[in-house]
Amino acid sequence: MKKHHPTQTNPFTWERAAPSQGAVGIRIFADKPLLNAIDETAHKQAENVASLPGVIDPVVLMPDVHTGYGFPIGAVAAFDPEQGGVVSAGGVGFDIGCGVRALVTNMWERDLEKQHAALADALFHAVPAGVGRAGDIHLSSTELDAMLDGGAVWAVNKGYGTPADIDRCEDRGRIKTANPDAVSSRAKERQVDGMGTLGSGNHYLEVQVVESVFDRAAAEFHGIEQGRIIIAIHSGSRGLGHQTATDYVESMLVQAESFGLATYAKELACAPLGSPLATSYFGAMAAAMNCALANRQILTHRVRTVLSDIFPGATARLLYDVSHNTCRVERHVLQGKGKRVYVHRKGATRALGPSHPDLPPFLRGFGQPVLIGGSMGTASYILQGLDGSADLSYCSASHGAGRVMSRKHAAKQQKGAALIKSLAAQGIEVRTSSLRGLSEEAPQAYKDIDCVANVMEHAGIAAKILRLKPLLCVKG
Repeated sequence: MKKHHPTQTNPFTWERAAPSQGAVGIRIFADKPLLNAIDETAHKQAENVASLPGVIDPVVLMPDVHTGYGFPIGAVAAFDPEQGGVVSAGGVGFDIGCGVRALVTNMWERDLEKQHAALADALFHAVPAGVGRAGDIHLSSTELDAMLDGGAVWAVNKGYGTPADIDRCEDRGRIKTANPDAVSSRAKERQVDGMGTLGSGNHYLEVQVVESVFDRAAAEFHGIEQGRIIIAIHSGSRGLGHQTATDYVESMLVQAESFGLATYAKELACAPLGSPLATSYFGAMAAAMNCALANRQILTHRVRTVLSDIFPGATARLLYDVSHNTCRVERHVLQGKGKRVYVHRKGATRALGPSHPDLPPFLRGFGQPVLIGGSMGTASYILQGLDGSADLSYCSASHGAGRVMSRKHAAKQQKGAALIKSLAAQGIEVRTSSLRGLSEEAPQAYKDIDCVANVMEHAGIAAKILRLKPLLCVKG
């Protein structure tokens, strides 16, 4: 860490000078332990991002930052179309539109005492999870295109949820700029049987209990109390999103020389904003985001069905749905002037403050919910965006705890069967289709989520509302 010489501007914010001539600075949100936990490769990746054409000062790193593909995970970078800015497929990631939604039930922890294991079994049966796992929904080519265009709105119209859900999704559940024609046939083939599936890796379906309330006014506004059961769904665009990213990384590499961008790292393959390739990518990316929104909506419907079967009268209303692998066209005030820019968020979520003009009207005065997910044995948090996020982080916050251990290393350190036993001793039921996959996502592989949430609050980006404790978790 000493080699990078960041300047500490307050206990939770650090600034690094531009790494090279023509590059921009790097802002890091972290306390000292989290700062020291940032791996060298993530630092180098941030330097590469800070050197891209048209990038705006500064590139922002969240406290959960760690090595990714191209951009580090937990990075935010804005690009100016008037200054030769670019879009990078690696800056959005391979799980386009991956995100979290939180469902608030009318149930209490005591309601689960006698049905804990039964609920875990039922959810695991209802929600296909694992690498390449197919679901029971088969889409024709016409229906698949309709889904890519309609997102969660399409899913609700198909009976997977209610119109009230749409009001509580970013972009009201549908990215209007989607272009299904920009998605390859191979990507579409990978999603024909993929709807309503959870996926693998760090994706999860988790039943949680509200352990602590930090902001009673905000909690009451959202109708949540200590002891209330919350259900979190973390999933993305599945095979379609991964293939779309793969397709456009390859296209951007092929055209890099013609764009004059061949000197940049291959993982940062990009296209000039306004070019035909960039336009095509944005249409495909938006379609993949709609796929993720539709998928989480279907999963929500399945969760509700399971709850009502086991607990007659149980309800689960959507609190909010946020995505954390995106690039959006947004208006930000830079050097006193409003400007239209392209904001890449790789493993970072929006955190709109209570006064932000894009905040849904029903949230005015409280800020956008920010969902920071844990990993099986660790807590999760619900925060709300603060107005200071606009100047500090392009209205962005952390999305999780962030890895400190590679998947390979984690699998060697913790065996799946032992992990299940350890979590059961803590009262946490786990269901998985892969013991190795479970090992890779062991709680020890991640940073301290309490520290991450504290940094977000004390840095003035997002304030804590709730701390959630896991009770059962379905993993791929």
